[in-house]
Amino acid sequence: MSYSEPARAAHHHRGAGAPGGSPTVGPISAAEHLAFVRAQRSVSFLQTPAWGSVKTEWRSESLGWFDGRRLVGAGLVLHRPVPRFDRFTLAYLPEGPVIDWTGEIGAWLDPLAAHLKAQGAFAIRLGPPVRTDTWSAAQVKEGIAHLGVRRLTEMSGRWADPVGARVTGGLRDAGWLPQSPEDGFGVGHPQFKYEIPLAGRTEGDLLGDMNQLWRRNIKKAAKEGVEVTVGEDLKAFHELYVHTAERDRFTPRPLRYFETMFAALTAEDPERIRLYLARHRGDLVAAAIMIRVGAHTWYAYGASSTEKREVRGSNACQWAMIRDSLAAGCDVYDLRGITPTLEADDPHVGLIQFKAGTGGQAVRYVGEWDLPLRPMVYRAFDHYMKRRGR
Repeated sequence: MSYSEPARAAHHHRGAGAPGGSPTVGPISAAEHLAFVRAQRSVSFLQTPAWGSVKTEWRSESLGWFDGRRLVGAGLVLHRPVPRFDRFTLAYLPEGPVIDWTGEIGAWLDPLAAHLKAQGAFAIRLGPPVRTDTWSAAQVKEGIAHLGVRRLTEMSGRWADPVGARVTGGLRDAGWLPQSPEDGFGVGHPQFKYEIPLAGRTEGDLLGDMNQLWRRNIKKAAKEGVEVTVGEDLKAFHELYVHTAERDRFTPRPLRYFETMFAALTAEDPERIRLYLARHRGDLVAAAIMIRVGAHTWYAYGASSTEKREVRGSNACQWAMIRDSLAAGCDVYDLRGITPTLEADDPHVGLIQFKAGTGGQAVRYVGEWDLPLRPMVYRAFDHYMKRRGR
C-alpha cells in the first residue's frame, strides 16, 4: 500500500496557530502546558510536562510561546548542569519544541535563545519533530537486496519533505550545529525511525502490508496459545528486561526508573502508558511498554525470554499494541530508532529488517541541533563530552 504525499505532509507539528508577529517566550505552568499538549493531534511524549518528572537528574521547566496573550507554542526544557561550570546549563528540548515549524523558524527560536541565555544556558539542544525523508518498506527491502547500496540515504525514489529541507537549511544558516551521528545512533534521540501509518486503515490492511514472516509469527503465537494482557507487574517486566540486556549486551535501566516513569505519566493521563505482558502456559515470554500522546503511540521498551522464543511472544505483543493503537484512533504506531545502514554484514541491519517486516516506513527527521550561546563554555563542554565518550 502506498501513502500519499498529502497524508505524509499532514504529520508536521504545528502550534495552536502561527503568530501575527514575533511571539514572546516565557514560563508556563504544567497545567497550561498539558492543556496545550491535549489540544494537539500529536506531541512527542518527551515534550509532555510529566517527562520532566521522569528525568530526575535534570531540572525541567515548561516554556510557552505567546501571540499577545494567546499560547501558540510550548516546550519542555531539561536543564543539564555542566561539571566545573555549575552556574551554566545545557538547555535540551528533546523532539521539540511544539511550534509551527512550517513558518519562519527564526521568529520562534530567537526569543527562545534570548530567554534561555538570560536563564544561564550556555547552549540549546533541540530536535525538531519534522521529517526530511521517507522510504517505504518495499524500498528498504530493495536497498538491503542491492549490493551497491550501503545506506538509506543513497537510495533514489525516497519522498523528500520540503518543510524538513527548509528547517534544516534555516537552522544551519542561523548558526545551529548538527549533532546527529551518521550511523543514526548517538547520545540523543534517533534521527532515523520506523513508523507504521494507521490513519484510514483496518486490521486487514495492516496484516496485508506485513511480510510473510511477520504474519506467520503472529499466527504461530495465537496457535500456541500465547495470551497478551495489559498489566502492572513492573517487577516481572524488569526481570525479563535485565535478562534481555544480558543476552543482547546493553546496559539496562534500574527498576526505579520504570516505576518513576509509570507514576509520572499515569498521573498526567491514565491512558498515557501501558505495560503489555505475553504469557505462554503461565510463563512470561515477552513484555513491552507502549506510550500514547494524542494520536501517536510509541513502542518504548521491550523484553523477551530466550526460552520459548518459538512461540513468538514478541510478535504477539507488537500486534496487540498495534491493534490497540488502531482502535484508539491513532495516526501512527512508532517503532522508534533504526540505523540507516543497509549492508548485509552490518550488525545493525537486522533491526531495520525486523521493523520493515511490519510494512511501515523508514523516516528521517531533521535530527538534533545545538546553538552555542556562550561559545567558550560550549567548547569546554564539547571537549569534556568527547573525552568521556559522550
